[in-house]
Amino acid sequence: VQLQASGGGLAQAGGSLRLSCAASGSVFRINGGGWYRQAPGKERELVARITGGGSTNYADSVKGRFIISRDNVRNTMFLQMNSLKPEDTAVYYCQSTWNGSDRWGKGTQVTVSS
Repeated sequence: VQLQASGGGLAQAGGSLRLSCAASGSVFRINGGGWYRQAPGKERELVARITGGGSTNYADSVKGRFIISRDNVRNTMFLQMNSLKPEDTAVYYCQSTWNGSDRWGKGTQVTVSS
């Protein structure tokens, strides 16, 4: 299974961006998935996760602003990011698990200007 993230870019504070992660198989429907981010000089951190059953959880820093979802037909996971803040600036990665191992998409840069 391969994951491919897209949708990053430049946004102003208060704006919105939508990230997509396309999978080559039904990994998100079966095993769920997550979005992580890594800012310069910081460790990679979990932003949001969705389980195979559809339950979601979020980092406190993005609760109420970001929404994780998926389209089982298109094998795609999304991250809708609203009310963006400069501190959301990071490289965002999508992740899932297949055959017991983690699969990661290439990162997509999100830059939020103040």
